Amino acid sequence: MELGLRGKGVIVTGGSRGIGRAICLAFARERAHVALCARGSAPLERTASELRAFGVKVHAASCDVASESALDAFLDGARAALGAVHVLVNNASGFGYGDDDASWRAAIEIDLLASVRASRRVTPWLEASGGGAIVHVSSTLGGLEADHPAPAAYATLKGALVSHSKLLALALAEKRIRVNCVAPGSIDFPGGVWESIKASSDATYQRVLASIPWRRMGTPEEVAHAVVFLASDAASWITGTVLAVDGGQHKGNL
Repeated sequence: MELGLRGKGVIVTGGSRGIGRAICLAFARERAHVALCARGSAPLERTASELRAFGVKVHAASCDVASESALDAFLDGARAALGAVHVLVNNASGFGYGDDDASWRAAIEIDLLASVRASRRVTPWLEASGGGAIVHVSSTLGGLEADHPAPAAYATLKGALVSHSKLLALALAEKRIRVNCVAPGSIDFPGGVWESIKASSDATYQRVLASIPWRRMGTPEEVAHAVVFLASDAASWITGTVLAVDGGQHKGNL
């Protein structure tokens, strides 16, 4: 299937490791140009080097997306480096896993507000390119269902991302801009949350594993494939939807 992404400009926040890294690599394999940001400079540069091996334009910058001025500077730099912007992927997360004020602030500022601000700034660029796509990375936890005990801040703001994407999809349709959400289930990778949980509480890891019909965790690459599809011409009639990538872990009809 021809995805029509060759030469397109793609911006990914939180793109240096895990799901974000896999998303960036998946776009580069389609020969799209990629701009990515993250807070840590070392993994950012490693991922940027991997992307350059595909012969595409790459713009990588350290950025705390919770800072509006820093986010704007990254986005402006990305546009200048790529020449045009066709896709925005809001992947950064504050991982607000507690119920304290710091967790709520991280979830609000990084998961939600950074996505809102980036979408707002990039929308005129997508319109100028003749249309494009925005993809929010939400979660089945909060985005599709409540599960007690759950990390309240994280789950609540991932749910807010779903609502924002639906509203934005309706508002931007006339500009030929599609907006969708990907909702990953439990995704395991080196250095990720589930590796940490397994090390600290194997019983918790095994309980969650047993809730997945396929009896395995997902991979970052499996999420990345869904993101690239939703951003591509192959998904031209899909907007305002949430695509679960979870191996059947979420059991609801919707």
